[in-house]
Amino acid sequence: MGRNYFAICLFGFIFSIRPLSTTELNHELIHAAQQRELLYIPFFIWYGIEWVVLYFKYKDWEKAYFHIRFEKEAYSHQRDENYLKHRKHYQYK
Repeated sequence: MGRNYFAICLFGFIFSIRPLSTTELNHELIHAAQQRELLYIPFFIWYGIEWVVLYFKYKDWEKAYFHIRFEKEAYSHQRDENYLKHRKHYQYK
């Protein structure tokens, strides 16, 4: 897979195998906001379906992951510590 994944946000709770940097924490908090506005379960359904579609498109697990709209938003804004203060709903369109 190439990268090491060590944190996940599930239902607004962040689980990690090590302490997160500010950037990493912000990335996961962006996912928490996305999950909350989609009422959690629909977020995971959408995320999963989008990953499957992108996997068939790219035939590459990691490329599919980085093209998921939720990941694109989180990676694009993870270094902006003020992003969640001014983020409008549904910014992952």
